[in-house]
Amino acid sequence: MSELRAAGPVSGPGPGPAAAPGPSAPAAGGSGGCSGPAPVPPLPSAVPGGVGPGGGPGGTGPGGVTATSGSGSSTSGSAREGWLFKWTNYIKGYQRRWFVLSNGLLSYYRSKAEMRHTCRGTINLATANITVEDSCNFIISNGGAQTYHLKASSEVERQRWVTALELAKAKAVKMLAESDESGDEESVSQTDKTELQNTLRTLSSKVEDLSTCNDLIAKHGTALQRSLSELETLKLPAESNEKIKQVNERATLFRITSNAMINACRDFLMLAQTHSKKWQKSLQYERDQRIRLEETLEQLAKQHNHLERAFRGATVLPASTPGRGGSAKDECCPGKGDLSDEDDENEFFDAPEIITMPESMGHKRTGSNISGASSDVSLDEQYKHQPEDTKKEKRTRIPNKPNYSLNLWSIMKNCIGKELSKIPMPVNFNEPLSMLQRLTEDLEYHELLDRAAKCESSLEQLCYVAAFTVSSYSTTVLRTSKPFNPLLGETFELDRLEENGYRSLCEQVSHHPPAAAHHAHSKHGWTLRQEIKITSKFRGKYLSIMPLGTIHCIFHSTGNHYTWKKVTTTVHNIIVGKLWIDQSGEIEIVNHKTGDKCNLKFVPYSYFSRDVARKVTGEVTDPSGKVHFLLLGTWDEKMDCFKVLPGSGENGAEGRQRVEEGSVLLWKRNPLPKNAENMYYFSELALTLNASESGTAPTDSRLRPDQRLMENGRWDEANAEKQRLEEKQRISRKKREAEAMKATEDGASYDPYKALWFERKKDPVTKEMAHVYRGGYWESKEKQDWSSCPDIF
Repeated sequence: MSELRAAGPVSGPGPGPAAAPGPSAPAAGGSGGCSGPAPVPPLPSAVPGGVGPGGGPGGTGPGGVTATSGSGSSTSGSAREGWLFKWTNYIKGYQRRWFVLSNGLLSYYRSKAEMRHTCRGTINLATANITVEDSCNFIISNGGAQTYHLKASSEVERQRWVTALELAKAKAVKMLAESDESGDEESVSQTDKTELQNTLRTLSSKVEDLSTCNDLIAKHGTALQRSLSELETLKLPAESNEKIKQVNERATLFRITSNAMINACRDFLMLAQTHSKKWQKSLQYERDQRIRLEETLEQLAKQHNHLERAFRGATVLPASTPGRGGSAKDECCPGKGDLSDEDDENEFFDAPEIITMPESMGHKRTGSNISGASSDVSLDEQYKHQPEDTKKEKRTRIPNKPNYSLNLWSIMKNCIGKELSKIPMPVNFNEPLSMLQRLTEDLEYHELLDRAAKCESSLEQLCYVAAFTVSSYSTTVLRTSKPFNPLLGETFELDRLEENGYRSLCEQVSHHPPAAAHHAHSKHGWTLRQEIKITSKFRGKYLSIMPLGTIHCIFHSTGNHYTWKKVTTTVHNIIVGKLWIDQSGEIEIVNHKTGDKCNLKFVPYSYFSRDVARKVTGEVTDPSGKVHFLLLGTWDEKMDCFKVLPGSGENGAEGRQRVEEGSVLLWKRNPLPKNAENMYYFSELALTLNASESGTAPTDSRLRPDQRLMENGRWDEANAEKQRLEEKQRISRKKREAEAMKATEDGASYDPYKALWFERKKDPVTKEMAHVYRGGYWESKEKQDWSSCPDIF
């Protein structure tokens, strides 16, 4: 199946191919011939659809085609069009495509008829390199982003194309240089001309006013000096003559300064007039580039939408049940078995990859002692024997997600490079949970902390803390919708004290930048607290989500205090293709009491990597840096632990370390509920988070009206309600700003916004300023005294 992994579409649901140079296969039919098998081209840095090692069927030999007689090409002025053979991938080899050269752009289509509705790709020759391989083959590349390996039907035809391409490139480069340097105004819009002319007219008017003032100053200055000179001729006391002389000198200096100021203004006007056309040209070029990019991406989005509708009407292979086996991997990143962007009529599927271990290294574990005697009961089996919910029955489903057609590009095209938390987004792209509820989902595998609290060894305890850290990402693998941004002062409680032994409280403590504080306390001997600031930016092809802040976990019996930070989450295929999520980066978990550390590495997805997708590796070390445990797994499935034993060396020296046979299954993901694909891929815990519950604070996320309407499928009403809430929040913010300004003007002190249940203080361990739970929430809930809560809904 390695050949199938080599071909993946740019616009498919999985990640596209990365740059990977490769060797050329030797020609089977002599060198330079056009009628026999063509030599396989070297792997391009980014051929659409990707390529992999090995040959592929095509024509009469590996990777080649039999040339046809005549290409059917035609020329018209500087334009040219005709048939060429384009290398697609090692499964299909070269394929016949219709190429069009026009206005410095080389575009290709599957057929001539396709020119009316679908363009398969375009290269701008102004920045392209044209390389001739042999008598029939040539390569066009624009520096790595796009590379076309092309083959003409004959040497003459190849030369015609290369000549036309070189001429078109020279013309495009010349036009680009002229657009940067010349003062030609033909491509400048009338609006820009008018705007610039108005600006210059205003400047000229101001300079004329200054010139008039200068003339008046000169006129009156001369008259003043004449009067002063006349005064000097009068017979006045000596003191008066001295004063008149000083005034005369000052008047002269003032006139000189005024003239200098007028000259400087005139020079500025001349400079503005000289460079105005160049500035205007540069601005117009940038605007044209942006418009061209938007039009291209919009066209791609429309084509993808058309392909999706066509695909839904075709017969497809049945999808595997979500939450079982490797289905999550196949749902999110099936790029291992995809073809190129232009070969969408066939699909190939690989068996899901898993971490393979020798049979002697089965998953075994014992109570809290990882290195103890083996037991046949794995951790996931022990989860099944957890006590059932004795308080009340939790809901197991929510209303199905409406099947609405969404145009994400219409919203995102104006967000490139911006902080998304400041941009209003409709609920159409949300899931019916707030960010506070998503933060609470970190506790889905709280049993790992319960078990860690029972460990006698701090190193073994650190293994479970590391597994808990990884487990918090498992709920994100298929959750491509964004949560609601909480309103300032919004809270969310999760009281599972009777069922699971813990209580959790979240509060939105800042709006810009958005920040949420979280505190969870367990009667099983641990406390978890964190303040997370979410920053997210749309990069054009993908969305980066960077959580900032430190997570603290304290165990009561030993006083072990662990801290770590979250990794970066990336949402791919924002514009074209199926959305999929990846986690990448490193996490260092530190035990500040003992000095033990665990370094976790989240390996980013690579198209050509042989590793399992979403791989996570880790090492648990003591203060001296000696490795005691190795961790291996994936952030969406499970984590295993291997004990490292010291080796024996010569002369009593410590030799090479070795890994103890047998692994311990630290954590395994819970299966998704039935029909999860229709319920935003929520886990069993997530399904319960927004269920109505009595007695909560009036600021609780469960009471947020737009979120409730959205969960019930009433999206239009939810959008209207969301706008009302945001406007209400803006009014409150402006009121606070006005009060602060008034207090400043009056010289009085003004207290900035303070969170209700958390207080900002300096953390003694990390020395960072963070919001820490001040207490009082659960006492207020018991009394049902919510008088201090703001009205935010």
